[in-house]
Amino acid sequence: MTISMTGYGRGEYLDERYHFTVEAKSVNNRYLDIQVKMPRKIAYLEEYIKQSLKKYATRGKVDIFVKLELGSESDTRVSFDRELVKNYYEVLAGIEEVTGASSQVRAVDLAKFQDVIRLEEKEIDQSEIKRCLDSAMDMAFTSFRDMRRSEGKKLKEDILERCQLLEAYFEKIEKLSENIELEYQQKLMTRLSDMLRNMGQNIDDQRIVQEAAILADKANVTEEIVRFRSHIIQLKETVEGEDSVGRKMDFILQEMNREVNTIGSKSSKIEITNVVVDLKCELEKIREQIQNIE
Repeated sequence: MTISMTGYGRGEYLDERYHFTVEAKSVNNRYLDIQVKMPRKIAYLEEYIKQSLKKYATRGKVDIFVKLELGSESDTRVSFDRELVKNYYEVLAGIEEVTGASSQVRAVDLAKFQDVIRLEEKEIDQSEIKRCLDSAMDMAFTSFRDMRRSEGKKLKEDILERCQLLEAYFEKIEKLSENIELEYQQKLMTRLSDMLRNMGQNIDDQRIVQEAAILADKANVTEEIVRFRSHIIQLKETVEGEDSVGRKMDFILQEMNREVNTIGSKSSKIEITNVVVDLKCELEKIREQIQNIE
């Protein structure tokens, strides 16, 4: 299946205690790179989130944002250190006794001393947190995957259309190269004969024909045409496949470029050269699309 590496998904879970929001977005990348931004209190779930995402994607740079808001029931408890308060009070009373100064100590004054007031977080229910997070993740990652598949379907349609253009261009090349060996051979014979006459050399005509035939055979592009058409079939089959296909398609495209470059270097016909330029433009457009495929 052709799946795009670009996608976005969002999911939420809300109850009386927890409000989870999970967002996932991805862009192109050579491998799967997952980054998670989340509250410190649930940082222990980072690896679990990464492993969960791997069920939905195999390539791309994925950023996951997890937001947790607590409900009306607070998970933080305020308390004070009774023994420390007594010690502070006794010290203040001693100072008053020694100096004779009246301190008129109030409770709010004692509360301002260091470490008297303590904020204690209640121990969270990890299984409950995980259950709530799972619900938000499933929603986010499912919509994330669906968007990537939808984008991938559009990419597949575009690539298949361009494959038809490639086939049309190669039909032109095939027609233009039907008599290319004979034409090339005749040109070579004429040039060789003229050059040898100018040099005052007499060489058997049959020898000239043989040499021209050998050189003309090098201009034959039949093998390249056959291989390129085979690559088009492979590209179509791959884009219709069920596995992750991006890397394989990239390799096939490299081989297609190789065949086109060979045809361009062999041909001396301006018409074929023009078609080769058009082919390279189409292959570059396909390459750009393949960069987006998982």
